[in-house]
Amino acid sequence: MINFTEILKSNPSGVLATQDGSKVKTRVFQYLFADGNKIYFCTNSEKPVYAQLQKNPNVSFCTYPQNFTPVLSINGKAVFVEDKALKTRALDENPPIKGIYQTADNPIFKIFYIEVEEVETFSFAEGPKTYTP
Repeated sequence: MINFTEILKSNPSGVLATQDGSKVKTRVFQYLFADGNKIYFCTNSEKPVYAQLQKNPNVSFCTYPQNFTPVLSINGKAVFVEDKALKTRALDENPPIKGIYQTADNPIFKIFYIEVEEVETFSFAEGPKTYTP
């Protein structure tokens, strides 16, 4: 299995794809941290992405360095958690997010992870590869 967390740490911003009815929607998201095969993100419960993930948790997150080696795509299901310790960690490790939500008790501050089902990579030297945990 590829060490996808090291790639995410170096390239935390990427594109999250969700399903909105019959349409696929993408938006820029920032990786927060990982715990095993769980890749954590956060959002606001008043945003459309929150409702989309509640309705259909299947997602894909894609990121890459400037030289496109490797392009990384994480595929799986989004799972929301109400864990104050995880929310506190997200705020402590990401000052811009703390500036938005202030505290882990903020009712609109939601944290979720992608339960990794598949990791896809692409590099010009090695081509495409698929890994499953």
